Amino acid sequence: MPVTGGTLVTNDPRSAPLTRTETDSLGSREVPANAYWGVHTLRALENFPITSVPISVYPDLIEALATVKQAAARANKAIGVLDAERADAIDQAAQEVRDGALRDQFIVDIVQGGAGTSTNMNTNEVLANRALEILGRERGDYAFLHPIDHVNRSQSTNDTYPTSIKLAMIFGVRRLMTALEALSAAFAERGVAFAEVLKVGRTQLQDAVPMTLGQEFTGFSHTIAEDVVLLGKVIPLLAEINLGATAIGTGITADPQYRTEVRRQLAEASGIEVVTAPDLIEATSDAGVFLTLSASVKRSATKLSKICNDLRLLSSGPQAGLGEITLPPRQAGSSIMPGKVNPVIPEVVNQIAFAVAGADTTVTMAAEGGQLQLNAFEPIIAHSIMQSLQWMARGCDTLREHCVAGIEANAAKLAAQVDTNVGVVTALTPYIGYAAAASIAHTALTTSTPIATLVVAAGLMDEAQVHRVLSPARLSGIELATGAIPIVTEEMLDAHATRPRNG
Repeated sequence: MPVTGGTLVTNDPRSAPLTRTETDSLGSREVPANAYWGVHTLRALENFPITSVPISVYPDLIEALATVKQAAARANKAIGVLDAERADAIDQAAQEVRDGALRDQFIVDIVQGGAGTSTNMNTNEVLANRALEILGRERGDYAFLHPIDHVNRSQSTNDTYPTSIKLAMIFGVRRLMTALEALSAAFAERGVAFAEVLKVGRTQLQDAVPMTLGQEFTGFSHTIAEDVVLLGKVIPLLAEINLGATAIGTGITADPQYRTEVRRQLAEASGIEVVTAPDLIEATSDAGVFLTLSASVKRSATKLSKICNDLRLLSSGPQAGLGEITLPPRQAGSSIMPGKVNPVIPEVVNQIAFAVAGADTTVTMAAEGGQLQLNAFEPIIAHSIMQSLQWMARGCDTLREHCVAGIEANAAKLAAQVDTNVGVVTALTPYIGYAAAASIAHTALTTSTPIATLVVAAGLMDEAQVHRVLSPARLSGIELATGAIPIVTEEMLDAHATRPRNG
């Protein structure tokens, strides 16, 4: 059946057609007859064999694209620039895509030239051909329902694409926030479990003062929770859209009523309270919100990587390292060393953080590289940020499920370290003075004698006083209390220094 811009062709009239002919401004090409995409998508496949990663790898993006097109169809119908029959068919096709249909038809490479035009046209063609089917027409019957004239009515790539990627990023940020909240809760639970486990704190990899393992894990929980709050503050910035701006922000080809109506329809369809930017020319060229989001994700990734560094260090050994905690064994760690188990879960999260940091650099360069009324590099911005959001959420879930929930404390080893650690003497300085504490610390280092034993033996405090001051609550700072510093005479220090040592 001949149609304008989409002729079905076959070499054997007895068989189903293998291709259909589609025409754009550059000429005619053969497209697979069973494809929902068309000639514009075909040219993009030929032009951009870059990453072998199709846009469908990001389900949030496909849902966002379909939601924007659905809102546009409803708005066009409401203001009377698109008839109900075509608008409703486009609406239904978009809803089907939102529900998960036809994802295999979104095939253009995520990295592309043209500021996202290939992605927009892939979407227009899929929705047009599915809408044609809904109306009982053949795919490619563009004389009746056209990808540009109808699906793309009142729109330009330059407003639908940035709006779609912002919407997709909101979906991704929310998912990451949920994953971070769950990870924070997992660390908090371990913090409660380890609340009474004393250990030696460290600064600059040197022994410092005592703390509890619970305090360490609770600190991990709190720092992750901070990033949940920070990421939440980016969502309202992403919700500022430029639909109705069309090519550069002047709104050319769009009905004056469209801008207000499409915002209302998109808010209703997406459940997100989107707002129209006050300056559509500025909004069409500005990439500031992507810089803010990318930096926020990098911050979270960097902090999470630091936590994973700590987990790897604290679990190092198990015999020749710190060995303070035990991570759940996930897999054999060596093809040659029997029994070796590596911290593979923290390691993979570290690598995610490295990728996120690199992606942030890419976003920075792409945002700076924009020129005049449009940033042509939004596809690489979108890819970089959506990958970071996707990988971070998955990394958080993996770390929580396969590592944090099963961490155990090596309590006996930690207790032995606290007993002989000179950092403990810091808690005694308000009671015996710095000079006496320094002398005790020196003796403890040279003899490996417990601090409490040395203090009592020196006559500086009795046994009950020492145990009270060196209780877990006092050492960890949960219970803050000091006493008057007595006068420590030279004779007391001399007597302590000449007292016979054990060992």
